[in-house]
Amino acid sequence: MTASLLRTAADLRARARTGRRAVVMTMGALHEGHATLIRTARRIAGPEGEVVVTVFVNPLQFGAGEDLDRYPRTLDADVELAGKSGADAVFAPSVDEVYPGGEPQVRISAGSMGERLEGAARPGHFDGMLTVVAKLLHLTRPDVALYGQKDAQQLALIRRMVRDLNFGVEIVGVPTVREEDGLALSSRNCYLSPAERRTALALSQALFAGRDRHAAQEALRARAREVPATRARAEALSAIGESRAAADAHAVATTAGGPAAVRAAARLVLDEAARLDPPLRLDYLALVDPSDFTEIGDDFTGEAVLAVAARVGSTRLIDNLPLTFGTFGDAS
Repeated sequence: MTASLLRTAADLRARARTGRRAVVMTMGALHEGHATLIRTARRIAGPEGEVVVTVFVNPLQFGAGEDLDRYPRTLDADVELAGKSGADAVFAPSVDEVYPGGEPQVRISAGSMGERLEGAARPGHFDGMLTVVAKLLHLTRPDVALYGQKDAQQLALIRRMVRDLNFGVEIVGVPTVREEDGLALSSRNCYLSPAERRTALALSQALFAGRDRHAAQEALRARAREVPATRARAEALSAIGESRAAADAHAVATTAGGPAAVRAAARLVLDEAARLDPPLRLDYLALVDPSDFTEIGDDFTGEAVLAVAARVGSTRLIDNLPLTFGTFGDAS
């Protein structure tokens, strides 16, 4: 399948629309993560619908000293990959096309959620991101827009903007795509040297350690629910791999763990990576409520996001995993 390359909003408006239009917004340098988004969009749009991929490196969401100038730009390859993945058109406007009067005086504010985590590390980033997303939603007029869950805070803010400002579009999040070694796919991965890439694996390894600690805790809780509060409970807990005394196993099932243990397991991996050559320099490790990206407490129940951001060499990377916390006595 060959995708048409469109440079102006007029070109996009001139296309005849049939069926649903699904839009995938990117900054280019497309990889398999983007291809997954496009293939998902193709399935949602159906054979009668249309998939449009936007390619635009938005200057508003880059702060001073960030990598706007060196951000990879590979439009010819992007058009080819988009077409092979099922896109009908690639909309790649110039900066002047998106911001015809120069930098916009009226912008979208991300509010307090946009000042946390990524927003604290990159002031103004989310205001710029939401402003261009709003403009591109107006320009492309989709029925559905798809975004990767790797940028979890971005996705949450887009959903909030669409809800708060009554955009008539469905927002779909698509799970993070990873390479075989676990590294989340990112256009910035190309900046990493082989040694830096080895260190960068600590981001996903830390998340997996937190997830595995949580899973082990939930397995103990589930087993504890299955047997009465007698010696049989302690024996059952010991039988699933707890090497400590039965009383300790029971304590682990009923009191230890939770968000604090998840954070500790992830932090241990990141602390070790800080001693590598080259070292990992942590920006943040957070376990947050996805509705507002505030840290969760030890008594939290429901959906959460374990998120990490760090620098390896001159490259800044982010990653996250969703987790679900239940209560003892209820399924999680």
